[in-house]
Amino acid sequence: MTAVTPPPPSELTVVHVPVSDARVEPLLRELGDEYSVRYGKDAHAELACYPDEEFTAPLGGLLLLLLEHGEPVAGGAFRRYDETTAELKRIWTHSAHRRRGLARRVVSELEREAGARGYRRIYLTTGPRQPEARGLYLATGYTPLFDTAADPETIGPLPFEKRLPAQPPSGTHTRKAATA
Repeated sequence: MTAVTPPPPSELTVVHVPVSDARVEPLLRELGDEYSVRYGKDAHAELACYPDEEFTAPLGGLLLLLLEHGEPVAGGAFRRYDETTAELKRIWTHSAHRRRGLARRVVSELEREAGARGYRRIYLTTGPRQPEARGLYLATGYTPLFDTAADPETIGPLPFEKRLPAQPPSGTHTRKAATA
């Protein structure tokens, strides 16, 4: 019997891009479509309510994409919340690429970059109809700022926070890394 060799790990490229980058649009469109279905109202307007400048320097923000073979498979962003806090926004994995740990990777990359830019705390909210996101943040060390025993629908947006360790400044904006 011949041993089956697993395929090599997929190579992901992490890129920092402006909101106007054409590779961002499909992810935001799918994100808006999914939120619209989950919450029963058009979510595209909410996604557009933040000016693009909030996700670019010098305001301290960042938009990050994970590319696989040049195509966006996941992404996310942060913006300045206050002097020491970055707020995570728009964490997303394309529906064809879920259950691969990509959202966890996006969150980790955003945390690393926020820490390198001097932020010491991450703040975020997720919706009550997004149990996958709630599970992700709990599993990655975020502290819920709400009663986890309460019905999420009675709370509204579910806030979380995480303290970041001090990090040296980052000098690279594009990296390649293998993922299993």
